[in-house]
Amino acid sequence: MKKYNVGVIGYGWAAGAHIAAINATTQAQVTAVYSSRPLDDAELSAKHGSPIKSYQNLDEMLNDPDIHVVDITSYPSQHRNQAVAAANAKKHVILEKPMANSLQEVREIAAAVKANGVKGCVCFECRFSGQMLSTKAVIEEGLLGSLHYGEVDYYHGIGPWYGQFRWNVGKKDGGSALLTAGCHALDALLMCMGSEVESVSSFSTKSASDIFKPYEYNTSSVTILNFKNGAVGKCAAIVDCLQPYYFHTHLVGSHGSLLDNKFHSSKLGTDKSKWSELSMKMLDSGDVSDHPYETQFQAFFDALDAGTDMPLTSIAESLRTFEVVFAADKSAEQGGKPVKIADLA
Repeated sequence: MKKYNVGVIGYGWAAGAHIAAINATTQAQVTAVYSSRPLDDAELSAKHGSPIKSYQNLDEMLNDPDIHVVDITSYPSQHRNQAVAAANAKKHVILEKPMANSLQEVREIAAAVKANGVKGCVCFECRFSGQMLSTKAVIEEGLLGSLHYGEVDYYHGIGPWYGQFRWNVGKKDGGSALLTAGCHALDALLMCMGSEVESVSSFSTKSASDIFKPYEYNTSSVTILNFKNGAVGKCAAIVDCLQPYYFHTHLVGSHGSLLDNKFHSSKLGTDKSKWSELSMKMLDSGDVSDHPYETQFQAFFDALDAGTDMPLTSIAESLRTFEVVFAADKSAEQGGKPVKIADLA
């Protein structure tokens, strides 16, 4: 048996990817699953290769002293109550994005984790992708110099062909173009720019296509960010497009630029009329089975061993991202009026 037993809340599409990734880490295994529908323990255990007990009563699972970590993959509208309950039960928390669908709820989750002395991980797993880790290394090596402009955009049509469409269309769980998926791009932009956000201005709209007509909220938004160090940025969140998945990245600095997997740096003396190419796995799929959960979860369990907050996607780090997300959505609701992060209630 490994060191950490994990109980998973929710048994849908994301849960399957989480369970495989958790079981692939060196320290943890999934030993319990809570679902609102009855599950067969023998079938669960056989499917995932280790003994798993199922629960239909969440309190019973949270009261199990042999469970050390709770992984929440349920509907976003359920995240706040379940995450707070897990923290109050002294369980470490892995939480799928979005953390919750309101700033107050996100802050309550962060407060509960801190008050109970447990650790947390938010599934901004794109920070652990090969593309973003390589991009981060290029920035930290100084090859781009001081960044003054950056844009990271999320293009992924979430229509009837996609698993989460049936609940994603509702405002209650989908929330906004940023909350449901575009927050990955905004979070990656914040990581790359390395400065706190002063204010944002955002506009939103939606496709006229009948395919996306069921959506109860605007499914395309663009946000302009003003950073405290004087840099500016842009993030588009487009979940009503008809095109291949695209995680667009363009960073511009005092010594060079990076465009997706291409870059130029004056520090290397290369020809600025041609791009140099980086060899890295691109973020080119919205399928959860292709997401770098294993790398992220390994970092989380390593941090638990060390008794420290995990790098890149801790609760505290992710809270800052969601403050910007909710500021952007507030600005869009007000027709693009700038919203200062410091002024959020």
